[in-house]
Amino acid sequence: MKNLIIVESPTKANTIKKFLNKDNNVLSSYGHIRDLPKSKIGIDTDNDFEISYVIPTKARKNFNILKKASENSENIFIATDPDREGEAIAWHLVEALDIKKYKRITFHEITKTAIEEALNNPGEIDINLVNAQQARRALDRIVGYKLSPFLWKKIMRGLSAGRVQSVTLKLIVDREKEINNFKPEEYWSIVVNLKKDKEFEAILRAPKMSIKKEKDALEIVRELESSSYKIKSIEKKQTRKSPLPPLITSTLQQEAAKKFGYSSKKTMKLAQELYEKGLITYHRTDSLNLSIDALRMAENYIINELGVNYYNQRFFKTKKRAQEAHEAIRPTSIEKKEDSKIYNLIFNRFIASQMKEALFDSVKIEIETDKGRSLQSNGSTLKFDGFLRVYPMKFEEKELPRLNENDQLNFINVVHQQHFTKPPARYNEAGLIKVLEENEIGRPSTYAPIISTIQLRNYVEKNQDRRFVPTEIGINVNEMLSSNFPEIVDVKFTAKMENNLDEVALGKENWKELLKKFYVPFNQNLESKYTDVERKTPEPVMTDELCPKCGKQMMIKIGRFGKFLACSGFPECKTTKTINDETKKTGVKCPQCDQAELIQKKSKRGKIFYGCPNWPDCDFALWDKPTGNICPKCNSLMVEKGEKEKCSNKNCA
Repeated sequence: MKNLIIVESPTKANTIKKFLNKDNNVLSSYGHIRDLPKSKIGIDTDNDFEISYVIPTKARKNFNILKKASENSENIFIATDPDREGEAIAWHLVEALDIKKYKRITFHEITKTAIEEALNNPGEIDINLVNAQQARRALDRIVGYKLSPFLWKKIMRGLSAGRVQSVTLKLIVDREKEINNFKPEEYWSIVVNLKKDKEFEAILRAPKMSIKKEKDALEIVRELESSSYKIKSIEKKQTRKSPLPPLITSTLQQEAAKKFGYSSKKTMKLAQELYEKGLITYHRTDSLNLSIDALRMAENYIINELGVNYYNQRFFKTKKRAQEAHEAIRPTSIEKKEDSKIYNLIFNRFIASQMKEALFDSVKIEIETDKGRSLQSNGSTLKFDGFLRVYPMKFEEKELPRLNENDQLNFINVVHQQHFTKPPARYNEAGLIKVLEENEIGRPSTYAPIISTIQLRNYVEKNQDRRFVPTEIGINVNEMLSSNFPEIVDVKFTAKMENNLDEVALGKENWKELLKKFYVPFNQNLESKYTDVERKTPEPVMTDELCPKCGKQMMIKIGRFGKFLACSGFPECKTTKTINDETKKTGVKCPQCDQAELIQKKSKRGKIFYGCPNWPDCDFALWDKPTGNICPKCNSLMVEKGEKEKCSNKNCA
């Protein structure tokens, strides 16, 4: 074969094949072909941080296929993704396959034009990007391999720590502390209903929370009931609501969480599929740039489909450290359409970004009483929908009656209402991603694995409102790390490390020097903590429940996957039981025993599944979340599968 093109995934390979002739052999590396060993740290901290890479067992068969193909090809093109991870995969391929001559190509969309342009303009692997990725991998490995055994010794076996995950856990635990320590304050609001042709509301103008007690509110109410009202001033103006920029990785995850309830992991999986099919541009990006071709594409679509009065070309400012060579996430073609929530979100946000503002007619009316009180009423009506036509956003229309200055108003009634200040809300996925981005913790492409990891480790859970709550074991781990390794969980320190990695990517800092500056003080502190810190194991709590096997009292213990019931006669009696948790109920009755409600569980490896709480008497279980609906063909439970609902019975056609 004349040309060999290596990409990461088979889907991407199949899409690229459609645009090339038979002289091109497109193969997939299936991600990283080399990695750090699983059985040891793989980083020689005493020898200039020399890294030992291995070819994982599962990759060896594919490695041999790639090796043979590379030896029989005239030209080898490495076409992995255009980011640090992709650059590192490219470097590992060249090193592991011992490729003497190669051509590095990148494209931000999988289209015929982009691929042909990349093939005609090959480059070299950017070793600075590779080193930045090696440094990140080494830092994460050092923290994980060094800190996890410390947690085993001081709390319990099976725990693990992560460089960026531990900071994220701390944010969630700190928010929970804020909520628990919060003391609500009482305050009152007062609204007067007035009339001039038709009724409308006016709010008493007073500093927020200035009316603290009901007796104070009642005094004002009595005064307002005996007052007369007239219009003091009317201010009319036109207000504009501008469209949001096209989506980038972080905002895609936030919007998908808010609009569809998708986890960041699910969003990135669906976006990956769209990218590999050639439907969207590269989905791991923090740049708001749009190419000239993309701007023309949006212009033509808006003018042809909506009218010229909806079009307004826009450019958005990208934050300083974004990769300017990248584009924002957008469709590769207006003609290509996909019946997918994520695709439509990307498509509509891209089109909306090049549309005119929505226009509102706004009016602010100031009302005064004969006793010197001031009230205000605001109205707003949509005059021109602009970008809202394709990207709806919440807004409130409120039409006021026709009023003039000095108009006398008729009093209808007055309503006083009690309020209490509320604690800060727990983070949902969108809110957590936003705070990670604001604090420069991790990178957009790492948000999904960060959030997935802290859930998999059972350090946090989602409650019924889909918000993160730290588990007891998560709180214990955070307390241990915060007390003894404050830098590891410090937001500013972690953000500074991200900036240092950026400097490595730009060739301004040596990656091994960066590792050394981190490792030496970290390791010295760790060694001292092994002797200074006492073991802190959660104490079991006795219950009234008796062991069904030996009759002794059961007690509540905490393991790495949360609380469970265990016999107090351990180790002679090893009976254990799960504890039913209201937040994990699915609302779906077990179809096998017809006695209990299916609950969310975790396997020994931490993977979520859905099973009957009557186990081992009933062993019904599903990997996918049941919806409660029944398959009309076979009467099996229907389950959530991606964006769709499917039958849980694999034999059902």
